[in-house]
Amino acid sequence: MPLLLIVLLFGVMYFMMIRPQQKRRREAQQMQSALGPGDDIVTIGGLHATVVSVDDDVITVEISPGVNVRFARPAIARVVSSASDVVPEPADDEPETVEETPIESPVVETRKSKD
Repeated sequence: MPLLLIVLLFGVMYFMMIRPQQKRRREAQQMQSALGPGDDIVTIGGLHATVVSVDDDVITVEISPGVNVRFARPAIARVVSSASDVVPEPADDEPETVEETPIESPVVETRKSKD
C-alpha cells in the first residue's frame, strides 16, 4: 500500500509540474524558430526591439533607428507583433473633425484662501 501511494504521488507530480514545463519549452522553441525580419519582440531582459535579420543561433534586432544589437536566439522572451500580423490601415482622405461643445457649468474654486 505505501509503495502504491509513492508511485501515485510521483505520477501526480509528473502531470502537475513536469508536463506543463515541457509544453512551455516546446512553445518557446516554436516561437523562436518562427522569428523573422519585422517582428517586434521583447527579450528576457525586457528590451523591446524589431528583428532585422535571423541567422542560425543569432538574431540581430534594431533597438533604435540605426542601432542594431545581436542576441542569442534563447534570449527572446516573446513576440509582441509579427510582421505578417500587421495590416496597414487605409488612409482617409477626409481629416477627422472634432466637435466642440461649450461647458455648461463653470468650474468652482474649492480652495480656501489664507487670511
